[in-house]
Amino acid sequence: MYQPPSLLEKWSQENNELVNKCKQQEAGGGAVSQDHRQSSLRWCSSEFHKLLRKIQGIPPHVDHSQLELAVVYNTCVCFTAQSQFSEAELLLKEATERVLQVTGNNADTSDPLVLWRAGLKSAGNTALHPHVLYLLCLQWALWLAKCQLENIGELQEQMSSLCEIVCDGVGDGSPSEAKGRLSKSPLLVMEPKRLTELLQICTSIAQGAEKLNEGRSSEALSDLQAASALPATRALVAYTHLLSGSCLAHMNRPQMALQCYKKALETDSRCVCALYRSMLIYRQLGNTQAEIQALRLLHSTLMLPPATEPVLGGIQPLSPSLLLSSQSLSRLLSVPSALSVLYSLALKCVLSGRVTEGVEHYLDLLAALHSEDQHAVDAEVSVLPRMPELYLEAGTALLFTRRPADCMAFCNEVISTTLELVPEKVVLEEPEEGIGGDARGLSVEGEDKVAMLLWAAAAYLVQGHCHAHLKDWKQAVTHYTRCINLLVKVHLKNRDFQPQIPAADVNVKHGKDLCTLQRMKGLSLAWRGISFTQMDQLREALRDLQLSLQAFPDYTGAGLWCGEVLWRLGRKHEAAACWEKTWSLTTQTSVEKLPLYLQDPQSGPLLDSVELRLRIQELGLT
Repeated sequence: MYQPPSLLEKWSQENNELVNKCKQQEAGGGAVSQDHRQSSLRWCSSEFHKLLRKIQGIPPHVDHSQLELAVVYNTCVCFTAQSQFSEAELLLKEATERVLQVTGNNADTSDPLVLWRAGLKSAGNTALHPHVLYLLCLQWALWLAKCQLENIGELQEQMSSLCEIVCDGVGDGSPSEAKGRLSKSPLLVMEPKRLTELLQICTSIAQGAEKLNEGRSSEALSDLQAASALPATRALVAYTHLLSGSCLAHMNRPQMALQCYKKALETDSRCVCALYRSMLIYRQLGNTQAEIQALRLLHSTLMLPPATEPVLGGIQPLSPSLLLSSQSLSRLLSVPSALSVLYSLALKCVLSGRVTEGVEHYLDLLAALHSEDQHAVDAEVSVLPRMPELYLEAGTALLFTRRPADCMAFCNEVISTTLELVPEKVVLEEPEEGIGGDARGLSVEGEDKVAMLLWAAAAYLVQGHCHAHLKDWKQAVTHYTRCINLLVKVHLKNRDFQPQIPAADVNVKHGKDLCTLQRMKGLSLAWRGISFTQMDQLREALRDLQLSLQAFPDYTGAGLWCGEVLWRLGRKHEAAACWEKTWSLTTQTSVEKLPLYLQDPQSGPLLDSVELRLRIQELGLT
């Protein structure tokens, strides 16, 4: 049935008015909220859908099919922009089936790939062909948004043909073409050419991320380097350089990876992920100063207010973020929070000897955590160490800068918030075989109580170091003793041996906690022994130093001081043997793997190994 031109013109005019309203609302995208934008999209999709149902109320006919397909396109763009993918796919399926009816073909399949091949073939060289291609663009966008890259691969030949046809001028809105068809062709809410260009580079980025995730780095690198020449926004081109760098990093070419990250930043200065990846490369290469510089720059960049995306060729309803949502890509583009970066910067500065700078960063971090903007802070706290640990690390850093009074104040804060929550008894159980060392077999409340005990003990340990720094040996002994008294509340339980241990308040599968406990016990006993040495209480000193070596055999400080005490007690041959054994130790725990507050204090009495060796020579043992 042939429809009167007046009705067709009325529908076309209604479509064009809707498109203009939609574009006007999108044009104000920088000035309106996201909620208002979504509300506008809902209104547009509803109105387009009503118009489509009017047109589809009559049998499909070639005379009005172009308008129908244009309205389908507009409706699907609005649905897709709202992540209503099922609704959009249903409309595309129905539109393809109607194209087959108009061209005298049947659609005896539910397979979307077969349906699209049939629709493209039946449209052929007809006037419907460009509009079918536009709808294929939207199907491409839906597959990309849903991470169904295998479907895109199945229609790779058709997609390539689509790119050539659309980008070479079919429906590109060029002035020469527009003059000839402006009054006839229905308007579209998004130019197919711009959509196709967006899909090309987003697909290359998504496919590159998947190949990289699968270990096909070389293949991904080739595709991404080709994609970097595609027409796109600076942010998307920067992504291609960024992922190229990740490929090179996986291929063990760190210097070339750094060049790609640099190129990503030169392309888009807001590509913070390139900064983060550069920092990881510097860390891998052991370039500490460059790592610190990258961390500082990354933190300052993350603290900047979010920049508004520049408008290139007008606001578009379909954004790159909608199309780039795969987990593989999200992992590659993930960046720690500003507070996490600040923590890493503080710790790295202290460990690399830039202690004063590290202290300032710790204080800035604690100030941010105590700021009034708690809602923003709470979202980031979960990835940071717990607050008592941060206080202990900050206090230790203050001690490293010869500020013992400030350090003790930080430790008092930890003690005041944890001591009352310390259980009377704790049993650390050996984990079952096949379970990782950090596996825990208790509630969160139980874990917290064990942590409270270890934090309170660590606070007393660090306070003992403060008094040792001040040469107040009596107070040092008092605080080391308080640390030890907390640690002896913990009992170790071996799977093959069941000791008679009183009923405990908390049972824990030990792992990391055991390492912390043993090191803290070794340090507190050793430094109490050293303090006794300074007070000439040599027998008490020898007892503590020997107990320290039982708890923590690899602690060279305890070994050297144990030899010193033996020497002063006149047991010189035993002292020499103790020193020789200590110097022969090769197992040393990396300071990077230890909590800051469990590292050897950088102040206090020291023994000169050269002088000790001279003593041994005088004994005639070497």
